[in-house]
Amino acid sequence: MIRLLIADDQALVRGALATLLGLEADLEVVAQVGTGSAVVPAAREQRADVALLDIDMPDGDGLAAAAALTASGLGCRSLIVTTFGRPGYLSRALEAGASGFLVKDTPPEQLADAIRRIHGGLRVIDPTLA
Repeated sequence: MIRLLIADDQALVRGALATLLGLEADLEVVAQVGTGSAVVPAAREQRADVALLDIDMPDGDGLAAAAALTASGLGCRSLIVTTFGRPGYLSRALEAGASGFLVKDTPPEQLADAIRRIHGGLRVIDPTLA
């Protein structure tokens, strides 16, 4: 079972992702947070394997959260899932230690597959940005 943390400041998006990913037999959403500063404490408390991070969040964005997760030594990998599909954000995400970068219009089955690949140690980049 892959334990997921979802970080997005929009409650509707956060809940929809949790519901959608919760339908996958091998994925379990163990935490949902709405701010960047809540990511590392939630990942630590819930022992998350993969964190889905929006870029634009209050109190620390997803890029800062990815860097904090990397520095924490928790072993929680991060996947940026954002509407901002720009090469500059991609390079900043990779520099922060993110294992993947997808835009929010990615089909659900591809998102679930990306999570599995990242959990397995691979890097996933949205094909439109690669």
